[in-house]
Amino acid sequence: MDYDSALTASLQRLHDEGRYRTFIDIERRQGQYPHAVWTRPDGTQKDITVWCGNDYLGMGQNPVVLAAMHEALDATGAGSGGTRNISGTTVYHKRLEAEIADLHRTEAALVFTSAYIANDATLSTLRTIFPGLIIYSDALNHASIIEGVRRGGGEKRIFRHNDVAHLRELLAADDPAAPKLIAFESIYSMDGDFGPIREICDLADEFGALTYLDEVHAVGMYGPRGAGVAERDGQMRRLDIINGTLAKAYGVFGGYIAASAKMVDAVRSYAPGFIFTTSLPPAVAAGAAASVRLLKTAQHLRDAHQAQARILKARLKAMGLPIIDHGSHIVPVHVGNPVHCKMMSDMLLENHGIYVQPINFPTVPRGTERLRFTPSPVHGPQDVDRLVRAMDELWSQCALNRAEAVA
Repeated sequence: MDYDSALTASLQRLHDEGRYRTFIDIERRQGQYPHAVWTRPDGTQKDITVWCGNDYLGMGQNPVVLAAMHEALDATGAGSGGTRNISGTTVYHKRLEAEIADLHRTEAALVFTSAYIANDATLSTLRTIFPGLIIYSDALNHASIIEGVRRGGGEKRIFRHNDVAHLRELLAADDPAAPKLIAFESIYSMDGDFGPIREICDLADEFGALTYLDEVHAVGMYGPRGAGVAERDGQMRRLDIINGTLAKAYGVFGGYIAASAKMVDAVRSYAPGFIFTTSLPPAVAAGAAASVRLLKTAQHLRDAHQAQARILKARLKAMGLPIIDHGSHIVPVHVGNPVHCKMMSDMLLENHGIYVQPINFPTVPRGTERLRFTPSPVHGPQDVDRLVRAMDELWSQCALNRAEAVA
């Protein structure tokens, strides 16, 4: 086989379809987020505003978080030195897990190197713990959930996105005695819509199923203490396993599950993705714990965040841009063509200093390509004005249709 030609052909397919992904070199500067500096391929630099970051609340540059990281770094050094089983468990990891368990009002929590790994490792391991487990997974679940379900082997059922009636049909068709688990998300990040947590928990109670909720795009930002949409909706205690991230609203790095002490102990003891992975550096764990602790009482940041999202959506809608609006903080603008989507992203960056990545297949279905904006409390009024003017200009320049809001 001509391996080099195969590599060339596979990459060319992505270019031909307009969905080849490019990385840009950006430098975040302390205290200035969401403003950053872009280094072009020719070495020249340009000031930009980041509009697609997942540091939703700007906690990655919060002085309390940075102070905790500096203190731990000075005290312990750079790395953890091993897996959690081999010298990689420190007081910083235990404090972080205690903060997370307190956040979700669970008995215990377990920290992983990312929420992706937490989903993959946990879901693939549950079939070892519960032989014959049938997993019911929402059709739009994140790739990490899909991979965890797939790797675990065994029976799975895919229910139509947020379709509780279809989920009921699938549950009713299976052996009542079989162990069951329903895996879903609180906020689906590409459209920004909410999962029907209460209704799914009702079905879980009726059919004796466990519940597994991914709150990655909600922790820190919803609920009176930032525990997520389940807390906001009064459903948190009905969930068996909650997955979350420390790398988005909390602004640091890592992921976790929160559950009963026995469930956490079983996953800790059986999951290869946990057992054989070096633990988070203590400085990272310390910063994450400080961020979780701080956001438990920072309702003003959550309020400001929601206000910014409402303002941006209202202004883009007023220009007739096709916004996908389900009431969350995520602001997707539907473009519907991968080439146009990439072109608009490039022009926003080069001509207006606005950085937003195009979202193309396979992240979203073909024909639903979009620009996905993530406003934050640290985006100022001038940042919003500049973005709205740029989108208005480019939408006309690219001769794209203006439409009513997409629900």
